[in-house]
Amino acid sequence: MNGPILIWGAGAIGGAIGAAMIRAGEDVLFVDVVADHVDALNRDGLTITGPICATRVSAQARLPAQVEGRFDRIILAVKAHHTEAALVDLAPHVADEGYVVSAQNGLNEHVIAARLGRARTIGCFVNFGADYIEPGVIHYGGRGAVVLGELDGRASPRIADLHRLFLTFDPAAIVTSNILGYLWAKLIYGAQLFATALTDDSIADVLAMPHARPVLTRLAHEIVAVARAEGVTLEAFNGFDPAAFLPEAAPVVTAASFDAMVAHNRKSAKSHSGIWRDLAIRKRKTEVDAQLGPIVSAGATHTLPTPITAAIIAMIHEIEAGQRPLDRRNIEQLDHIGEQGQA
Repeated sequence: MNGPILIWGAGAIGGAIGAAMIRAGEDVLFVDVVADHVDALNRDGLTITGPICATRVSAQARLPAQVEGRFDRIILAVKAHHTEAALVDLAPHVADEGYVVSAQNGLNEHVIAARLGRARTIGCFVNFGADYIEPGVIHYGGRGAVVLGELDGRASPRIADLHRLFLTFDPAAIVTSNILGYLWAKLIYGAQLFATALTDDSIADVLAMPHARPVLTRLAHEIVAVARAEGVTLEAFNGFDPAAFLPEAAPVVTAASFDAMVAHNRKSAKSHSGIWRDLAIRKRKTEVDAQLGPIVSAGATHTLPTPITAAIIAMIHEIEAGQRPLDRRNIEQLDHIGEQGQA
């Protein structure tokens, strides 16, 4: 496939990936809804800070209404709850034989496929640490798993080409025949990240707390049950071992996975999740409904209770509305809800 790579969403994920591709000599066009960010990219280029690859690259950027033409290769990197709105603007720019890659958190591949068709949708799993700092500046704080896959699991020429592109961002990027296994595993880990964002503590600090681990484990049990009912085989990544969060797993195995996740997060210059940053710094809505809502819905379809997941959604909404502070006591309250659900 030829032509420029269109990256729709020039924030933490899209910006970090796009900068690497530009450094590798690829023609990249960014699209973003934040006018100040677009202006800064065109005027000053894209600056990447942090320990991985501090750099500045020249960049081309447009607002959605300014995009012209059709593209073979599009990377969608907007927040999950903005996916449907982005697709309205993006759809006319997908070439007949083109595709959209969901470099996002959640199960957005289903949303894209419903709009554009499965044949024009490619799955992507990312777990690296990055943050949007200010117009034109992205902080890339820590490496994490990068996985690509066709929705039907097949090996294809386009997935091989896409893999080549993503290797410019992370030499450890891989292709999988089970992208849904990674995406559902990230939902489990992502739910745990939402729980850590109920406090002002870092990801690693919460995952290391002995009193937090029991409810985080029961949270994982809820989502594992739903994933199993959906027929998904879960995949491990970056210290998160789904086998450690099966109801029958030995406590020592679960503890080892927590310890590995703590070690992975301690290595990153990004100490807090993007969820926490949305709540504490940017004071804006999070992806909680788009990420965790489908878990509750799928659980209801299979008559599987998800009380802890539902409680996290409610707590995040209260924090977004200014009705609940970020506090360790939220974890204690979540634990109480989890115990009630077990009773």
